[in-house]
Amino acid sequence: MPGDTTSKPAPASPQGGTTGADRPFNVVIVGQSGRLQYEAALFCVSFRAANPDFAGRLFVAEPVANAAWSRNPRMNDDAVRQLLSDLDVEILPFEANHFGEAYPYGNKIELLSALPADEPFVFFDSDTLILGDLATVPFDFDRPSASKRVEGTWPKLELYGPGYTQIWKSLYDKFGLEFESSLDLGQPDEYWRRYLYFNAGFFFFRCPQEFGERFLEYSLAIRDDPPPELVCQTLDPWLDQVALPLVIHSFGGGRETLPAGLLDGEISCHYRVLPLLYAREDQKVIDVLEEVTAPNKVKKVLKAYEPFKRMIYQGKGIKARALFDQGDLPRREQQIRNTLKRENLWLR
Repeated sequence: MPGDTTSKPAPASPQGGTTGADRPFNVVIVGQSGRLQYEAALFCVSFRAANPDFAGRLFVAEPVANAAWSRNPRMNDDAVRQLLSDLDVEILPFEANHFGEAYPYGNKIELLSALPADEPFVFFDSDTLILGDLATVPFDFDRPSASKRVEGTWPKLELYGPGYTQIWKSLYDKFGLEFESSLDLGQPDEYWRRYLYFNAGFFFFRCPQEFGERFLEYSLAIRDDPPPELVCQTLDPWLDQVALPLVIHSFGGGRETLPAGLLDGEISCHYRVLPLLYAREDQKVIDVLEEVTAPNKVKKVLKAYEPFKRMIYQGKGIKARALFDQGDLPRREQQIRNTLKRENLWLR
């Protein structure tokens, strides 16, 4: 609530706080019927291949059937469930009481309440490939952060409407948060990168329930009672990414609490859809993908999802890659998408 002292920024932890090397941490993704169960299977296969000695627990969080869904959202491919079991993955049921089918991106908010309290966690979007050892990432779990592989997708400014500063400051003010220290003063005023904004493809903190409670509080308050400055803005599908920087800032986190080049780089790849992976990622990513998906027990599971079958196992991915010079890619992702669509290679 506005002015609530629980929403004030927490002090930053001292140097060398709760890092990944200090204690085990858990990893969680979402899995449910349809595309996400196959992406979850691929994530877990790549995770175990790159992290054979991982000390924490690997969860696939699964929404349970309730009034928030018109059909049962649980993973409905028994072969996927068996593969996850073989990989020592824990399936974690959770209740989606506030978002569900109306806003499935809310799963990443609501699942946090089902994770073990007071155990550090890293959340990843399911459409992520793990390339290396997460234990080498110096997470400071007392100072959260998230993915900076993001474009200026929100807000979209309207002629004669409020600018970036007015819009973002109205949100900080709503939750009693200090605004100025969230700014990157090395960026120009009214340029989107000046303002704290993340892709929600990964985020981390010392306690999932503490983080999830505030993430839910802020998201519902923005959805149900947005500041007047948001009158021209759409929150679908951006609500989670609007609330996330506010939550991170409130806990004393920010842009620079994680070294660049590890997540969304050497250690992980948030590919989003396989055609984009083949079109623009480094050759190392292609090599890891093809290596971890080669075993027959994995192939039998992933081939049930048509885009994986065609892109990985029928060579469409290599055809997609051949359309682009990976050293000179189009500046805008939409140009890559348009080329793939024109060649009937936009499969998802």
